[in-house]
Amino acid sequence: MKKRMGNKTAPRPATMPAEGSTLWQQFDMMRRAFVASPVLKPILWLTAGSFGVIVATAVGQIVLNRWYRPFFDAIERRDLNAFFYQLMVFLIIAGVLLVFNVAQQWLNQMVRLKLREGLTLDLIGEWMRPRRAFRLANAGTIGVNPDQRMQEDAGHLAELTTSLGFGLVQSSILLISFVGVLWSLSSGFAFQIGDRSLAIPGYMVWAAILYAGSASWLSWLVGRRMIALNGERYAREADLRFSMMYANEHIDGISLAGGEAGERRRLQLDLSSVLGAMRNIFRAEINLAWVQDGYGWVTVVAPILVAAPVYFAGNISFGGLMMAVGAFNQVHTSLKWFVANVSAITDWRATLLRVAAFRRALITADALHDEEKRIEFVENDSASMTFDNLEVASPSGRTRLAESHIEIAPGQRVNIVGDPRAGKTLLFRALAGLWPWGSGRVGMPAGDHVVFIPRAPYFPRGRLRDALAYPHANDFSDGALVSALSKVGLDHLATSLDREARWERELGDDEQRLLAFARLLVQKPRWVIIDEALETMESEALKRALSIFETDLRETAVIKIGPSPRNGALFSRVIRLVKDAEAPALKPVRLGAGIAEMEVAARSAP
Repeated sequence: MKKRMGNKTAPRPATMPAEGSTLWQQFDMMRRAFVASPVLKPILWLTAGSFGVIVATAVGQIVLNRWYRPFFDAIERRDLNAFFYQLMVFLIIAGVLLVFNVAQQWLNQMVRLKLREGLTLDLIGEWMRPRRAFRLANAGTIGVNPDQRMQEDAGHLAELTTSLGFGLVQSSILLISFVGVLWSLSSGFAFQIGDRSLAIPGYMVWAAILYAGSASWLSWLVGRRMIALNGERYAREADLRFSMMYANEHIDGISLAGGEAGERRRLQLDLSSVLGAMRNIFRAEINLAWVQDGYGWVTVVAPILVAAPVYFAGNISFGGLMMAVGAFNQVHTSLKWFVANVSAITDWRATLLRVAAFRRALITADALHDEEKRIEFVENDSASMTFDNLEVASPSGRTRLAESHIEIAPGQRVNIVGDPRAGKTLLFRALAGLWPWGSGRVGMPAGDHVVFIPRAPYFPRGRLRDALAYPHANDFSDGALVSALSKVGLDHLATSLDREARWERELGDDEQRLLAFARLLVQKPRWVIIDEALETMESEALKRALSIFETDLRETAVIKIGPSPRNGALFSRVIRLVKDAEAPALKPVRLGAGIAEMEVAARSAP
């Protein structure tokens, strides 16, 4: 990387290329997601079963169409015995088709369920790869609402894919089945124009294709802009959901500051954006309804008008006419599948784009800043931790340790201090491997586990014992857990080990931090690195937290990043952190910009 010394201007954000904007590329990404999925075989078996039922249903529909001729011929002859006989035949055909329809619905629902399971598991698996979710959250707009992409969008995509996919297969099979019927009914007929005769082989088939084709073309012309409109709506819905969730998570601060009115205005603005996007969709749907409903009314008489010349010429009976009308309707219904599903197709297209874009962002999140140097992590032969020429890159400059070579021995207590804007939290994240951009080498102690304590500790939802043992589970006895709580002054929680709660809301700030230090007593790590987690603790709580390193964890090395605590006797060594704002800064990468390009490209994509 070339250095540009003295550059004080903010670096321009780099953006990921808008790859994956075509329908095929998005399909291929989803295909790759399912190839290694554990639900692939069940999906294939269920899909094969559904396909078999669809074929059987098509055969049943052909049998039903052939039934029209003897039934209506019996009516024309006023043959009561034949009439009742054909009714009995109809009951048998209808009963079989009913069984097929229910079976197909069940199979379709199972495929939809498995599709959602496979897709959501894949997205969660990619999202929860080590350190990836953190990098995605710092990569622009695409990382703001991952919950909606994995929960709502993935479920919606599975639903639309199932319904549209099987609908298309069924329409295609019915089309193939009934084209032959319609062709044979209109074969050998010639139009008389004056003294001339005009024969069009299978003219009713061509009439159905022309009729449905014109409806499909006009419907797509009117409805294609709904792809962009649906994408806009989902984006605005995500903003509203995030705003509500954010306000709920910070309701204490909002209420204490009396900021409800301001938050209400923000939520109202987000709601207005959602409603505006929905109005645009509704207007597009109304325009589409003019086309679809208009063709729907014409369809009432269109098959009779098409078959009428053959009937009035005496080439077919009344029963044959009704058979031709039924066949024409089946062919027309199959051909107009696109017309009937334009709205759903545009919705599916927009949802596929969002899910594919999110999955691509997950995969490319690890490759951010490919041109930037990265901090090298190695395992030392000795039991010490070393930093060699360590420098952390950020969009605001570079953060480095004042000493070029630092070695920290086991059991040593070190305090890394610096100015308020020196980038202490950034250094903490770099040592944890969350922020790999920079230069130099970090040598970790061989075979020893390092525990990192952030400013605000995390506790999973569930039992207190799980919060205390996190990220391990059921590895520690009740005695060890109760003893750890007692040593940090949380004796009152000893009877709550199996109680489920949101502990970050049940406990005060000092109690949360003390619980994090009790976790150290349970796990007994050899190395602990602490971000600015001690600065705001009350003196009694701070004393209890630090006391564990003088008793149970005497052999544990402690590296604290931040100002020296009020009881600073624990830390015998101080290392300074220096911010170099003149050094070449890290170009921020925003995946959201690349995704926006993909969404724009998809607006005109068929």
